[in-house]
Amino acid sequence: MSLIRAVFVILGLIVTSLVLIPCQLVAMAFGWTRALRVLPWWWHRAAIWLLGIRVHVHGTPSPARPLLITANHVSWLDITVIGSIMPLSYIAKSEVAGWPIFGILAKLQRTVFVERERRSRTGAVAGEIAERMAGGDVMVLFAEGTSSNGTHVLPFKSSLVGGAAKAIEAAKGQATVQPLAINYTHLDGMPIGRFYKSRVAWYGDMEMASHLWWVLRHGVIDVNVAFGEAVPFNGGAERKAMTRTVEATVRRLVGEATAGRLKESDAVLEPH
Repeated sequence: MSLIRAVFVILGLIVTSLVLIPCQLVAMAFGWTRALRVLPWWWHRAAIWLLGIRVHVHGTPSPARPLLITANHVSWLDITVIGSIMPLSYIAKSEVAGWPIFGILAKLQRTVFVERERRSRTGAVAGEIAERMAGGDVMVLFAEGTSSNGTHVLPFKSSLVGGAAKAIEAAKGQATVQPLAINYTHLDGMPIGRFYKSRVAWYGDMEMASHLWWVLRHGVIDVNVAFGEAVPFNGGAERKAMTRTVEATVRRLVGEATAGRLKESDAVLEPH
């Protein structure tokens, strides 16, 4: 049955992509802003239904703009989980652009790619992020700089959050940074222990193909996505202090989700 399920999911993702990708390419060619934001959201909504991911949303995304969401990072699944909640785009390391399939999807979602090794590109990338945020795009940054094993939150890198500084200028003095915690808690209705939590996670030198195949073959995965209190970030804000604040919030929310202490979900995106 797991093989049949995997084949069904793959075929479903192919059909969804064949319908929505041409529409996104047309929207990119003509600069249709609303379509550029909404079409990837539709794709991710279809993907979580096909993959069997049940997203429990706690808290509310801030209505403030410009908005930078800073999240912990557990797996490539995070992209689809967060992307299914609302229209948004990502800030990712440049290597992602070259990944098979996922790199193409990232480009179609208008991801901003950061070349961390090339300091000379920092200003240009910050300017692009600022322009996108000033135009109303919500940008998501995985502030740890890499993915974790799902049981711990790694230290947030204040240097990665620094791109918001340019957005502050574009916003005439203030942007908003909102912490977001991701925690995979159940598999087929059963609580995920340490073994399966690190199995759902994708980190270190794990192979993408084998991890993707494992996800395709397994059942319903429950994930808690918790929005913390948004933090105003103005020209006088201290970047490192603000980074510590959002990191502490994410750590607390991840711990509460693991312990089952988060309040009842405001919304659940059902896969079936």
